[in-house]
Amino acid sequence: MLKATIASVLALTAAVSLTGCNGKPQEAAKIDAAPTAAAPAGPAAMPADHPPARPTDEVDLTGIVKAEGGKNVLEVFTEKSALANQKVSVRGKVVKTNAGIMNKDWLHVRDGSGAEGTNDLTVTTTSKPLPNVGDTVVVTGTVTLDKDFGMGYQYPVLLEDAEVKIEAAAE
Repeated sequence: MLKATIASVLALTAAVSLTGCNGKPQEAAKIDAAPTAAAPAGPAAMPADHPPARPTDEVDLTGIVKAEGGKNVLEVFTEKSALANQKVSVRGKVVKTNAGIMNKDWLHVRDGSGAEGTNDLTVTTTSKPLPNVGDTVVVTGTVTLDKDFGMGYQYPVLLEDAEVKIEAAAE
């Protein structure tokens, strides 16, 4: 078990170092930019060089209706203890994707609920196709708490091994 965990952390480190979190080659080092400080500790603190999700003004989060029998993003965070290790469905819009990290695709889903630290649900999946930023999706996965992948990647709440259904865009 420990060897598998160490191997996963090393694989993540190598993947991020070589390709960046979004799977695209990193830009050349920004000579003009001052070094950034470590991200502040908090509910969803990420390393300082982790690419952010799209600003909410770039993805319209209005009119998102909760999935039937599901939860909204804020409810997953506020009810996390009761939801631990249970399957939950959430409808929202994809604000960020990272493909092929540790043999999974990673999505950030928002629905307009919550505030900073409780408004962005990280989802892991092997479902295909990978949705695009801005797509409305229903994700159904297992709520996992306090997952620490090392190297500053800590998640108070994850929706793991999710089935992702991309919904047709409203015309």
